Amino acid sequence: MLLAIDVGNTQTVIGLYDEAKLEHHWRIATNAERTSDEHALLVSQFLHLRGVELSRSGMGVAISSVVPRVTAALREMTESWFNTDPVVLEPGTRTGMPILYDNPKEVGADRIANAVGAYDLYGGPVIVVDFGTATTVDGISARGEYLGGAIFPGIEISLDALFERAAGLRRVELVEPRQVIGKNTVESIQSGILYGFAAQVDGLCTRFEAELGESAVVSTGGLGGLITPLSTHIQAYEPWLTLHGLRIVWQRNQ
Repeated sequence: MLLAIDVGNTQTVIGLYDEAKLEHHWRIATNAERTSDEHALLVSQFLHLRGVELSRSGMGVAISSVVPRVTAALREMTESWFNTDPVVLEPGTRTGMPILYDNPKEVGADRIANAVGAYDLYGGPVIVVDFGTATTVDGISARGEYLGGAIFPGIEISLDALFERAAGLRRVELVEPRQVIGKNTVESIQSGILYGFAAQVDGLCTRFEAELGESAVVSTGGLGGLITPLSTHIQAYEPWLTLHGLRIVWQRNQ
């Protein structure tokens, strides 16, 4: 079995694989203050709820992380509690995908895992849109090369900035409004965020395809399920795309 752990700036997603099948998954808040033992306690509780013991033999661990302190804690947790060395997606890790970035070390591990997973599922060229703390749009060539992408503030970051700077506006539930032209402040904010981000992504995808050619477009990330139905370019939503790519990278390093 494989424990795949994707650490984002805001949330951490944990998946338990049996061969290629994602058996269970959990989402927790990312906390850089947690020790390796605290991480082990959380993981063991999740596994116990599913009838899997932490010390189970043959358990592999794969990690992608954009938070260095958490990476170190999870590495220590794996070595201490699983008695094995984790596969950490970082520079030097075998991914099977050429990284055609000016400095490959600058590319976040989650973006590489997404690219590997998307190319495995859809071939290339393919565009990956990840709605996380930041929204990223990445392009993968027909030959399976990671070409680069675009990064802009995520939905929650944008909302936080809006409410912090505009005293007269309040937080709203992120649901699709009755119509694009909002009839009150709540609906106006909902329209601006949901349709605005969908249009932003669609515009970038159009520009990406001008360079890539006609491409498959897939989304992922915690808020991807909210924006994907409103997009004219995104063809599929893969909520566990990062874990899927991480599992493939783990296999390639065995």
